[in-house]
Amino acid sequence: MKGWFEPLADIARRAGEEIMAVYAQDFEVMAKDDASPLTQADLAAHRCIVSRLPALDGGLPILSEESAAIDWPARQAWSRYWLVDPLDGTREFVKKNGEFTVNIALIDQGRPVLGVVYAPALDWLLVGGHGLGTLWRQGDARGEARVASAPETLRVAASRSHRDPTTQAYLDRIGAVDTVGLGSSLKFCKIATGEIDLYPRFGPTSEWDTGAAQAVLEGAGGGVFTLDGHPLRYNSKESLLNPHFIAVGDRGIAWRDWL
Repeated sequence: MKGWFEPLADIARRAGEEIMAVYAQDFEVMAKDDASPLTQADLAAHRCIVSRLPALDGGLPILSEESAAIDWPARQAWSRYWLVDPLDGTREFVKKNGEFTVNIALIDQGRPVLGVVYAPALDWLLVGGHGLGTLWRQGDARGEARVASAPETLRVAASRSHRDPTTQAYLDRIGAVDTVGLGSSLKFCKIATGEIDLYPRFGPTSEWDTGAAQAVLEGAGGGVFTLDGHPLRYNSKESLLNPHFIAVGDRGIAWRDWL
């Protein structure tokens, strides 16, 4: 499976090129049924990814944020499939702050076993999976992601666009001195590289928002846990909304230590 690192990274980069072509122009912002934003970049990246993945794996099912809805009875039969968010952080894309990503995950028996996250505006790519390690690249620089041990002061990630009262109350309660605002799945990636220690999420997210980044983080030795201490799972229910979770870098920062 590690042999898929390079071709999967190439697909993510090609989708990033489609995104940046739109980013460089004036573009229209549409609204989905749930009022979340949608741009031509989301759609172009989606088409790029879903047209290339079948050549990599021979035709596994693909669940993308921008594809037509797939009913639960059909999804329930899937043991292995691709989970895709072609442009995670569309609000950040619209703001033009660079904090948006391409996310592609391979889900096997409800677990993200392989993932790539690419931030095209930053030219920063991470690819990894459980038991496979995690590699990062920025421009010509590259390295292995290693999760740092817990510092005396926690560095806690919080969403730029989705800071809800419950999260703010949690941050106030644990007394985190260093709070880092970041968009999209970059929060998980910064944990994977040891730059952030903890990411609590009590607002709504969908499975495609987290799958690839969870694989990357687990490859680096971290984890994403629901509030009852179990790893975040996928395609286990009809709804594609995630439960509340906490992403941690070092397994010594146990979920129960921060609840």
